[in-house]
This record gives sequence, C-alpha cells and structure tokens, in this order.
Amino acid sequence: MNNALNQLQPYPFEKLRALLASAQPPSDKKPIALSIGEPKHRSPEFVAAALSANLDQLAVYPTTLGIAALREAIASWCGRRFNLPAGWLDPARHVLPVNGTREALFAFTQAVVQRGVDGLVVSPNPFYQIYEGAALLAGAQPHYLPCLEAHGFNPDFDAVSSEVWQRCQILFLCSPGNPTGALIPLPTLKKLIALADEFDFVIAADECYSELYFDESNPPAGLLSACAELGRSDFKRCVVFHSLSKRSNLPGLRSGFVAGDADILKAFLLYRTYHGCAMPVQTQLASVAAWNDEAHVKANRDLYREKFDAVLAILEGVLDVQRPDGGFYLWAKTPGDDEAFTRDLFARQHVTVVPGSYLSREVQSNNPGAGRVRMALVAPLAECMEAAERIRDFVRQG
Repeated sequence: MNNALNQLQPYPFEKLRALLASAQPPSDKKPIALSIGEPKHRSPEFVAAALSANLDQLAVYPTTLGIAALREAIASWCGRRFNLPAGWLDPARHVLPVNGTREALFAFTQAVVQRGVDGLVVSPNPFYQIYEGAALLAGAQPHYLPCLEAHGFNPDFDAVSSEVWQRCQILFLCSPGNPTGALIPLPTLKKLIALADEFDFVIAADECYSELYFDESNPPAGLLSACAELGRSDFKRCVVFHSLSKRSNLPGLRSGFVAGDADILKAFLLYRTYHGCAMPVQTQLASVAAWNDEAHVKANRDLYREKFDAVLAILEGVLDVQRPDGGFYLWAKTPGDDEAFTRDLFARQHVTVVPGSYLSREVQSNNPGAGRVRMALVAPLAECMEAAERIRDFVRQG
C-alpha cells in the first residue's frame, strides 16, 4: 500500500461523529444540521429537464476534453463574470470540464507536483481538507498559512518567508473562504501572481463559492479578474476551479471546470486521460443549460441573503459572529472550547455544527480554528431560524 495513506487525517465529519457518539439529544426536538455544506435549495427544473432530454447519451463514451458546447458555455460565462476581453479565454485551450471541484483539486495536485524535490503545497488554515490529502499523496509537504481575524480571516501573505515561496509548487487559494467566507482582495491576487512569477509556482484558486455574495452590484473578483487587470492574456501560472454545486444547487450533478494556463491544462488533460474521469455527455448538456442562465443564481443568492439576515438578527448580542463576505457559512466565536460547545449544543438542543479546530491544523502551538464553530446556512429558512433560536437559548442558559 502507498505509505502516504498513513499520513492522512480523519475527515472533520468522522471526528464529529466520534465527538457526538455518546451524546443523547432531546427526543422532543427535531434534529437540525448546520454541519455539512450541502446546498438544500431546489435544483433548477430546466437543468433536470435538459438531463432527462439527453438520456440517449448514456450510449456514448464521453471524451475527457468534453464537448465543444460545454467548453464554449464555460468560456462565455467566465468572460461575462470576470470581465475578460473578448477572445482571451479559448474554449479549446483554456477550459477543461471536471466532475466537481473536489475531484479536480485532488487530481490537479497529482499532475502538477514534482516529486522528490522537497516541495510544498501552501494553503490557508482553516482549509478544505482535500488540499492537504492531495499534497501528501502527491509526495509534497502541506504548509499552512493561518487565517486570523486580525487579517480579515485571510492569510498574511507578507509574513511568508522567501524560503517557503522558493519551495512552493502550488498555492491553494479559497475565495470566498471555507469556512470563513473571507474574500481575497484584487490587489492581493495581483501581488500573488507576481510572487508566482518570481518563485515559479502555480496558483490554484478554488472559487466554488464565488457566486454566493451579498452585494448584487459588486460581484467578488477572482483570479481571472486579476489576470485581466494585469493584461495577462496567457493566464500563466494561474488556474481557477468552479462548480455548479453551490452556484446552481446541483451537488449531485458533479459538474465543474478548471480554466487558465493552457500549458498546465494540456498536461492536466493528459493526466485525466489516463485517470479515466470524463464527464457523461448528458451531464455536460445539462451543465450547458446551467452555465447559460443567471436568473436562478440570483434567486439562490436572495434565499441565502434572507437566511443570513434572519439568523444574524437572532444571534445578535449572543454570539460573536459577523456576516461573511461570501459563501453560506457563519464562522462564530464560541464562549469556550469549540468541541465542548459543539457536543453540548447537540446534547441539549439537537443542533449540529462543526468545531473550528476540526477544520484547521495546529502550527507552532496555535490552531486558528480553535474557539470557533462553522454553521452552514443550507437548511430552509424556518429551520435556520429555529436553529438560531436554539443556539441563542443554549448560550443564554450557559
């Protein structure tokens, strides 16, 4: 067996199950889960119709590169969303469909990391655990950058040493962040691109929450936006990851894409050809429909905005928690230990959250997620409000 498997840590939800195993929640309270970030809003009916209308494609082997119509729809969406000059993003060279960002982030790391050179895969901390596992199984060492409130829950990139940048092979970004919801400012993205040029590493920007934001007049910038402002038409060393899971409430469709540096994507396509992970044609055609429509995406944001307004109003003055820049999580500070808070909340109120320390790694005796919990506002509005009321009662009772 691959001995790197021994380095993998349990997933946060495995730890959570163990933490709650001995707790006995009250039987008179229905369970409310704010733990798993699985979208619960209704999937668009027109996407389901497109999928159903193309079930004859079950008889067709899909290609790894994907159909031209999907790559063209993705390139057009990127151009509109990130204000790219016409023709910059070539559907044939700069876009590759993938079966969701989780699979793609893992596979991308295997394709990019150069083994045997003591390389680093640098990521925010807290982080999406796939970054760590992908690094270890690719033969690289994870390196964690703390995301603290003092820096707006973004890494302090200025504090990173040149030695770390020198060893860096991939820099993972997540904006809006999971679990913090923090956005990486456009000037910071430009600075990171300059560092990538100086030290020759790849920026892998996980932007799967990019379409969940609050100000309709000001969509958050992404790595492609920074490339456009810099006149970087080749997207050198820059790759972005997007998905329909959160944007369109389609987590079961397993549909996303990577876009950016054509040379990197050419090598990644070769890897994926051997990997055997082509997207079914009927899924691709349904995805075309989703990427070509924005009305359902705005309606989705409206639902989340309503939930954040209601929940934050209930928790005001009770918990130290603020509206994030984006995403669908609250990153709340707990009155005491985050594990004890999570266990006792479940035992007394039948509400499940995730301890922040489970989403982070301790570095130099500091775990930046300790003393916080992540709450996913994915349940229906009434459930989110009831959960907030129970949390309010729990904290007030002490």
